[in-house]
Amino acid sequence: MTADSQDLDKPTDDKPADEKPADDARPDTRSFPSRVWAVIARVERAINPNYPGLIVAWIFFLWAVSPSLLPRTWLFEGLVCGISAAIGYGVGCVLAWAFAKWVQPRLPDSAEGLATLWNPSETTRAVGKVVILVGTIVGAALVLARSARWQRDLETLMGMEPTTTSSYLRAELVAAATLALVIAAYRVVRWLIRLIVRLLNIDWHIPRGLAYPGAVLVVGVLAVLLFQGVLAKAFFATANSAFSLRNGKTSESAVQPQLPERSGSPQSLAGWDTLGSEGRWFVATAPTAERIAQVTGKPAREPIRVYAGLDSAQQPEDIAALVVRELDRTHAFDRKVLVVVTTTGTGWVDSTTASSIEYMYGGDSAIAATQYSYLPSVLSFLSDREKATESGRLVIHAVHERWAQLPPEHRPKLLVYGESLGSQGSEGAFSGLDDIRSLVDGVLWVGPPNSNRIWSQIEQRRDVGTPEILPIYADGLIVRFAATAPDLGRPDRQWIDPRVVYLQHASDPIVWWSPDLLFTQPDWLKEPRGKDVSKSIRWWPIVTFWQISADLANAQGVPSGHGHRYGDLVLDGWVAVAQPTDWNPGLDAAIRKALDEDITWEYAHK
Repeated sequence: MTADSQDLDKPTDDKPADEKPADDARPDTRSFPSRVWAVIARVERAINPNYPGLIVAWIFFLWAVSPSLLPRTWLFEGLVCGISAAIGYGVGCVLAWAFAKWVQPRLPDSAEGLATLWNPSETTRAVGKVVILVGTIVGAALVLARSARWQRDLETLMGMEPTTTSSYLRAELVAAATLALVIAAYRVVRWLIRLIVRLLNIDWHIPRGLAYPGAVLVVGVLAVLLFQGVLAKAFFATANSAFSLRNGKTSESAVQPQLPERSGSPQSLAGWDTLGSEGRWFVATAPTAERIAQVTGKPAREPIRVYAGLDSAQQPEDIAALVVRELDRTHAFDRKVLVVVTTTGTGWVDSTTASSIEYMYGGDSAIAATQYSYLPSVLSFLSDREKATESGRLVIHAVHERWAQLPPEHRPKLLVYGESLGSQGSEGAFSGLDDIRSLVDGVLWVGPPNSNRIWSQIEQRRDVGTPEILPIYADGLIVRFAATAPDLGRPDRQWIDPRVVYLQHASDPIVWWSPDLLFTQPDWLKEPRGKDVSKSIRWWPIVTFWQISADLANAQGVPSGHGHRYGDLVLDGWVAVAQPTDWNPGLDAAIRKALDEDITWEYAHK
C-alpha cells in the first residue's frame, strides 16, 4: 500500500470514518467564480437547451421585433417575439438533427476542420454555451431598445402617446416565458411519444423502426382530434354560453323605445327581451326626429330601426321573414332609403354608420339588421363565418323580394352595408358585381377581411400599376376603394350607379391578415407603404403572419383614421354611394359635428 493510499484510508479527525459529515455538509471552499460556474452548469443540465436551436430562435426573435402594422404594447411584443422564437427554436433543432444524422457522417477527410468545429473540446463547448446564452439575452435587450424606437415612430404616425424604452424591455421576460412554455409543451409530447414507443416495442414486440412512426402518428391524430374536435367544441361551447349571458344584459342607457318605428317597442313583432344586448342598444339609441331637425335645420321624420335577435325567432329563415314583417309594420318601404346591415359577431351595428344615413336623409330612412351569433367578431370569424354568410344572404334576398314587388317609382333606395365580418356576410348574398347591380342600389363595405370572395377577386384583377392598398378596378366605373375622403374621387372619371365602395386602411390588420402571409410576400409589402405604415416594415416567412395575427387583437386600439377605426369616413362613403339631392357643405359639417357628439355620449354610457 502506498503512502497516498494510506493517507486516503486515514481519518481526518477524531470521529470514526463512518461518522464523517457528508460531502454536501462540508463547507464549500471553492472560489466564488467556481461556485457560480457550478450553479450555471446545474441549471444548464436541468434545462438542457439545444444551442443551434437557440441561435435560430434568436434570429426569429430579431425578425419579430421589426415593425408591424400597428403599435404593440410590451406585452403583445413579448408574446409575438416568444412565439416567433419558439418557431425558430424548432427550426434550429431540426437543422442540427439533420446535420448530425446525414451531413456530419459523410464529411470527407478534407473537412476535418469543420468536424472539429462541430465537436469541440469540453472547454470550448462550455465557453461557447456561455457566449450563446449571454449573447442572446443581451442581444435581445438591445434589439428591443431599437424596437421601442420603431414603436414610437408608429405611434407618432397615428398621433398616439409614445412608449418608453425602459418599459418596453419587459417584453424580453414575456418572450422568454412564452418560449419556455412552448418548449415544455414540446417535451411533454416527446415524452408521450417515447412512452408509446416503449409500449409498442416491449409489450407488443413491434420493431422500433415501426413503433416510432406509429407513435408519432397516434399522438398526431390525438392532437388533431383534441384541438380541432373536443377542445375546439368545448371552447366555443363555453364561449357561446358565456357570451349568451352577456347577450341578456342591457345598458342602463338603453331604454325600451315606445315609438312604433322601432323594433322592441310595445307595437313591435320582435320582443324587446329577444333583441340581445347589441340589438337593444341599436333600437334604443337612434336619433329622434327632433334631434335630426336640430342638426340639419330642416323638418325631420322619425327614423325606422328594425332588428331581430337570435331569440326573436327559431331559425335563420324565420328571422329573415320577421325582419320583412317588421319593415312592413313600420311602413319602411315608404321611406326614401332602406339599408340592410349585416352585423358583426354579437349583432353590433356601428352607431356612426346608422346615424350618418339618418342625418343625411332627415330621418326619412329605415335600417334593418339581425343577430346571427352570441360571439364577438374575432371568435365569430373562427367559428361562425358560415352563419354570417347565411344570415346576410337570407335577409338581403328576403328584403329584396318584398322590395321588388313595389312599383319602381315607389321603391326606396335599397342599400347594403357590412363592416368587418359583416361585409363578408353581405358579400355572400351576391355572386358578383353583376348580381349586386341587379339587386340593390348601392353597397358600402368597411374593413373587409382578406378572405372576402368578391373583394379578393377585384383586388387580383385591379388595373395594372395600381397598389393593393388602394386599387383601381376597371377605371373606377363601378367599384372604388378609399382610405380617406379624397380617395373616393380616384380616378377622375365616370362612376355609374349603383356604386360599390370599399373603405380600407393600409394599417388595418383585418384587411391584410391571411394565412398566405406564412410563406408568401403580399403585394402590399412589395409596393410603397401607406401613409400610416412604417417604412421599416418587412416581410419575413412565418414571422410576419404572427405579427399581423397579434395586430388583430389591437385593430381598434388606435385613433380614428387608422387600423380598424373608420370614424366619420363612413359618412363620406355614404355620400359617395347615395348622396341626397339637398347635400351641401354646411349640412356635411353639421352632421360631422353631431356624429362626434353622439360617439362621445356613447363611449360614456354604453
